[in-house]
Amino acid sequence: MQYYFEKTTNYDFDQSVEKISEELKKEGFGILAEIDMQKTLKEKINVDFKKYKILEACNPPFAYKSLLAEDNIGIMLPCNIVVKEKGENIVTVSVVNPVSAMQGVNNPEMNEIASEIQAKLKTALSNV
Repeated sequence: MQYYFEKTTNYDFDQSVEKISEELKKEGFGILAEIDMQKTLKEKINVDFKKYKILEACNPPFAYKSLLAEDNIGIMLPCNIVVKEKGENIVTVSVVNPVSAMQGVNNPEMNEIASEIQAKLKTALSNV
């Protein structure tokens, strides 16, 4: 089982970040943090890296349901989304596959929640 779903966009990098953020919001997710890996790697270890952002997204009702079902699930939260430049004018958006991420959690309730979250993430991705 693949641990992510990916789509090549028709947008530039910044537009892709904006578009996936908008689509996630429509599905009940908020962006908690935006990590600019290109900037961070330049500042910390002085290397040049492609445009690459990690968006940490949270859907509060699902986060709450998950925490009630599995006390330590916070280790796996929030959902990560990656926007990266793969080449000139080629930008992809990748979302975590929560069903795959829950493979090691022996809790049927979490599998059900992960399936619901997966559907919302895939909807957001398909609309980018």
